[in-house]
Amino acid sequence: MRHVQPILRPLVTMAGLVLAWWCITRFTGIPAFMLPDPASVAHAMVAQAPLLFWSTLTTLAEILLGLVIGTLLGGGLALAMVFSRVLQRWLMPLLLLSQALPVFALAPLLVLWFGFGISSKVVMAVLVIFFPITASFFDGLRRTDIGWLDLARTMDATPWAVLRHVRLMAALPSFGAGLRVAAAIAPIGAIIGEWVGSSAGLGYVMMNANARVQTDVMFAALFVLAVVAILLWVIVDRVLKRLLYWAPDTTTAGE
Repeated sequence: MRHVQPILRPLVTMAGLVLAWWCITRFTGIPAFMLPDPASVAHAMVAQAPLLFWSTLTTLAEILLGLVIGTLLGGGLALAMVFSRVLQRWLMPLLLLSQALPVFALAPLLVLWFGFGISSKVVMAVLVIFFPITASFFDGLRRTDIGWLDLARTMDATPWAVLRHVRLMAALPSFGAGLRVAAAIAPIGAIIGEWVGSSAGLGYVMMNANARVQTDVMFAALFVLAVVAILLWVIVDRVLKRLLYWAPDTTTAGE
């Protein structure tokens, strides 16, 4: 029963949300073009299954490429700022500026520069992803326990050895936290890019359905996107738990 609970709880929550959704559409009199009922959305998912399938593959490719590139870029920037105070002083304002500018405002420029293909969507996803990874990883690297660093110096460890065996190990939990956040928000960048200009993807399906007042199709695409985002986060979380087995989640210790 204990192994079933992690699966059962999300299903019960989802069933409760669907029931509340059905009650709202059934008893409030909201027009179907504003809020379709769950049955209509399910029918649209079945009727548009081929379109949703290929659109999901397109959006998923954009999300995964953005996540990989954003993770490498964010991790590299964090390491660079830890090793060089000069780079830290120059790069930190640029990082803050990249988040101060609305991502949606940059989307038309990215489409203009990189075209309507997958490149502009990947770049948009990278812009959304790399900051939480950079910030969390950098914070973990610079807050390494001073006692561990003193012990490494006492043992005549080289700077590379200190980085590999002390700083990185101490910062990995923070890096994992940033990666979880990045996995959760990765779809945002890809979808925004598809909204601004694309010919494929779930964002394109949503925009096209909205223009045709096909609200049920739009909700179907939104539901598929939500499932993709949740699965991506769960996979990243499970992988991190296995890799960071030496940093367990202590909030579940008493359960």
